[in-house]
Amino acid sequence: MFKHITFKPLNDCALLVVFGDSISITTHKEIQQFHKIIEQQPFHGMIEAVPSYTSICIYYDIVKLVNSPLRKHSQSIYDYIVTYLQSLLQKNVQNSLQANRMIEIPVIYGGQFGPDLAFVANYHQLSEAEIIKRHTAEEYTVYMLGFAPGFAFLGGLDETIATPRKEVPRLTIPAGSVGIGGQQTGVYPFETPGGWQIIGRTPQRLFLPEQYPPTFLQAGDRVRFRAISEQEWRSFV
Repeated sequence: MFKHITFKPLNDCALLVVFGDSISITTHKEIQQFHKIIEQQPFHGMIEAVPSYTSICIYYDIVKLVNSPLRKHSQSIYDYIVTYLQSLLQKNVQNSLQANRMIEIPVIYGGQFGPDLAFVANYHQLSEAEIIKRHTAEEYTVYMLGFAPGFAFLGGLDETIATPRKEVPRLTIPAGSVGIGGQQTGVYPFETPGGWQIIGRTPQRLFLPEQYPPTFLQAGDRVRFRAISEQEWRSFV
């Protein structure tokens, strides 16, 4: 692991640790491993580490680093951080990842809950039932959170139902809406504008500001969708 990492300055308070240039499960696992290591062994002045598809962005407090007794005065802050990160890798930290959670998300598909299901079906010349079958058949991986708090970008969508985003985004999409955008699927955590094709909705809350962390899904989680009836939907809400 960690054979092809590169470091790039982002600004005077952040840098990128780059693991690759394409989305893959191997890169994802390396990012999760490194993220766990740096979270457990942060350097003085580090604020947070934010993982994405191919990199981790590390934010830091430049004032604390300028005054850090651990940094050699002749050493730039960027060089100090890179040296520290490289030392973590060279120690070959034995830090096995916990088994990723498997989370089932109930979804009511079509109708008022999934207004674009018919479009997606027509686009692929499939029945609505077949779209639902293929969407619920896959196991998805949460690669990253972004766009809005709690919005998980899920990889693993069946390529046969990948559908382009809408040409004109909606101004309002209800919380819990399940959509397809290109080769990804995801769930809107709260009411927000958006351009994905909405095929269903879940009663599961995804943004939970009253708890920590405030997001129901986390990077690395495995997800499956389960189709439910309107009667079952009512039991949730």
